[in-house]
Amino acid sequence: MLKETQVLIIGASISGMASAASLKKRGIAYNIIEKQQHTAPTWKNHYDRLHLHTSKKLSGLPYKSFDKSVPLYPSRQQVVDYLADYQKEFDINPDFNTEALSVKKHDHHWLTETSGHTYKSKYVIVATGPFGKPKPVQFKGMETFPGKILHSYGYKTGKDFKGQKVLVVGFGNSACEIAIDLFEQGATPSMSVRSAVNVVPRDIFGIPILQLALLMNFIPAKLADKMNAPLIRLLVGDITGLGLKKLPYGPLEQIEKHGSVPLLDIGTIAHIRKGHIAIRSNIDHIQHNTVHFQDGSHDNFDAIVAGIGYYRDYAEIIEVDHTRFLDLNVSVDKQKHFGKDGLYFCGFWISPTGQIREIARDAQKIARDISQKITSNP
Repeated sequence: MLKETQVLIIGASISGMASAASLKKRGIAYNIIEKQQHTAPTWKNHYDRLHLHTSKKLSGLPYKSFDKSVPLYPSRQQVVDYLADYQKEFDINPDFNTEALSVKKHDHHWLTETSGHTYKSKYVIVATGPFGKPKPVQFKGMETFPGKILHSYGYKTGKDFKGQKVLVVGFGNSACEIAIDLFEQGATPSMSVRSAVNVVPRDIFGIPILQLALLMNFIPAKLADKMNAPLIRLLVGDITGLGLKKLPYGPLEQIEKHGSVPLLDIGTIAHIRKGHIAIRSNIDHIQHNTVHFQDGSHDNFDAIVAGIGYYRDYAEIIEVDHTRFLDLNVSVDKQKHFGKDGLYFCGFWISPTGQIREIARDAQKIARDISQKITSNP
């Protein structure tokens, strides 16, 4: 069955809903599809303790702020409630259980084959984001491990691991908050840190650090990092004495040039210093319940949580020159192929001033560009 629409949005999480609301504000007809059975599936499936690491002032979607009663850093449930209100307010009604299988150009339109229908549209907005697919968990010897091994995507609460020794693999924002949650819920967490890291405080003298990053947005990242380094050292301290390795470049350069984010510390470093969370090196191999690390040490664990990240979920299904995806390493304003042939990507660039803030800006720029194209070539 063929469905025709002016714009097709693929994905109904934060990026997709921001795009839908921005199109609606401009009176542009669209369809939106979502492979899960509800909107914002990632947020609804996240672990219970999760809070936004960016302040609500920088985390609102277009045309709607968080309520005044919501704290500065909203909880997972408060974000879910906000998104549910957003969906209702802008009358966003996705075609659920509909997965995009291929997206290809045909004459002057795009044909998107899905698990349900084929959509014909003049424009396509890919809004699946940079966290579409959990990376597979692969450790040498993991098949011999008698306990539970799961990706952080499947982690819900530390209550499930009370009284257990748990190894968290990774040192990203989710991995570090999961380690805190495990300790708070009565587990004994350790963290296997595979590579060098940057750590920055979430707040500086009560001000969210990402708000301060906005003030330095027009300064080269390397220079801004050099200016900020003394204050960060003062507030965070020496992490190398904790068994961590520091990256040779600063946090803003890490985001801008390498597309990864530093740790926004919400208490993990303090827990490490107090001995609540142990730091281990990279995993070499697993033998039954014993994990052997690359520094020659080993220890026994009851469970392993792999905070190893995600793949971007787009390259396999979109039939375009893959060099075009290099655009997604920079902001919309700097993309060489923004909107080429009516194809857009919303929410893929990792921004030093906050991912959700960038998504809101992307969505409005995309809607404005589509509106201008419709006006000039109806």
